[in-house]
Amino acid sequence: MSANVKSTAGHAASGAEQQGREVEQSRAFGALVMVGLIAYGVVHLLVAWIALQLAWTGGGGEASQQGALAQMASSRFGDLLLWITAIGLFALTLWQIFTALWGYSYEKPKKKVFKRLGAAGKAVVYLGIGISAVTTAAGGGQKKSGNSSEKSLTAKLLGVPFGKVLVIAVGIAVLVVAGRLIYRGVTKKFTHDLEGGVRPTVVRLGQIGYCAKGIAFGIVGVLFVVAAVTFNPNKAGGLDTALHTLRDQPFGPVLLTLMALGIAAFGLYCFAWSRHAKRS
Repeated sequence: MSANVKSTAGHAASGAEQQGREVEQSRAFGALVMVGLIAYGVVHLLVAWIALQLAWTGGGGEASQQGALAQMASSRFGDLLLWITAIGLFALTLWQIFTALWGYSYEKPKKKVFKRLGAAGKAVVYLGIGISAVTTAAGGGQKKSGNSSEKSLTAKLLGVPFGKVLVIAVGIAVLVVAGRLIYRGVTKKFTHDLEGGVRPTVVRLGQIGYCAKGIAFGIVGVLFVVAAVTFNPNKAGGLDTALHTLRDQPFGPVLLTLMALGIAAFGLYCFAWSRHAKRS
């Protein structure tokens, strides 16, 4: 009986994988992935535009993905754009879930596990942005900023036993992600996500974009560590706080402008990525 159950479960899993792969390789799903990557690029371009305004006028809104969605909502066809963005991001989420379940079968076991975990992490990121787009379209985008969420989470963690250690751990985890992004940019590892030949300009945009995102995440990670060390949750924050921190440094407007250009480069890279996305 046990053998029969295992056999049935094995057949079910195999069937689910086959159906999942068929969906992933379909033309319709490919079109949705393209829409999602274009939307992801637009979000980064909006963040870059807000960062530029912050650099030279001190305004422009919240320099984060939530702020970018709010900017999108304020446009003439805001609700439509937000729903298109949400659908595209949910398609990217499903794409990365498929990759986390069945992707990288050609890799060695340890590397395969690592890459699948990375895909799962991307799925969480895309899902979060997609949900934020839906919330913004429904009129809830302005209720709570990304920064207040980060500070609230930090305050809660600091209030529990070993909370300081937990916040430091979060900061280190973010720093690891930042290092990974910079590594992918410097070594051009991101080109493994591309199918077919791309122009050197596209590769350069990807390098600049990944490194800029890595530096931004690095600042976020440092802010979490500082918040833990000083036992002050107000020191923590998301991308908006990181960019404000950068602006407050010597030559801050220039540094923030360079960061904005780097984030914009990633947005443009996403447009090219949408045409050459490798679906395993």
